[in-house]
Amino acid sequence: MKAKVLVASVFLVFLAATFAQEIQPPKEENKREADLVELIKLDKTIKLDIRYATSNNFVGRAVYSEARAFLQRPAAEALVRVHRKLKKMGLGLVIFDAYRPWSVTKLFWEVTPPEKRNFVADPAKGSKHNRGCAVDLSLYDLKTGKLLPMPSEYDEFTERASPSYQGGTQEERRNRDLLIKVMQEEGFTVNPYEWWHFDYKDWQEYAIYDIPFSEIDSLQKKNKKRSSAKKPGRP
Repeated sequence: MKAKVLVASVFLVFLAATFAQEIQPPKEENKREADLVELIKLDKTIKLDIRYATSNNFVGRAVYSEARAFLQRPAAEALVRVHRKLKKMGLGLVIFDAYRPWSVTKLFWEVTPPEKRNFVADPAKGSKHNRGCAVDLSLYDLKTGKLLPMPSEYDEFTERASPSYQGGTQEERRNRDLLIKVMQEEGFTVNPYEWWHFDYKDWQEYAIYDIPFSEIDSLQKKNKKRSSAKKPGRP
């Protein structure tokens, strides 16, 4: 009897270890330390419409506990430059999503039908959102606060989401093409399936993270302390 209990216990431990391995993000070596910056702290006129903190998304429920948007510092600073260029045209950026914890990417993969998975990242490979170097966004009118019309809705899994889609109205295509142009000028590349999704040029330098939004502030404080400790003292 004791032998059976022992075998069962070992098996359960094995299963638990296997499961824990499966739910971990992919590990990569020699990557830069996370330096995630909250976008509205760099420019308060950047508009937030964090759909994944609401039920207004393709999952149908909130997957973020907080409506916040972060990017790695170089990407965040480049995005602010885009926003300030647009201000001269009476426009601004509205952010739907930015840094995304890996566990959320895993959830998206699981709830998406196989035939639609070209619109979501494979958690086995990780997402550029997980690296803090991808952003989902659109344009809004600074005077009215309203979103500019685009050929498709955000997170619409159809051909209309393609940045090369030639349907829709001339105004919608013009707005989409303007967004792509100003983002490319600051080192972002549009996703081939989604006009709203842009990847920053240095995404390969960062690891795949699964840091909850609630822990980012404390992580930043630790990084600052570490940086201060490394600085040489005055002679």
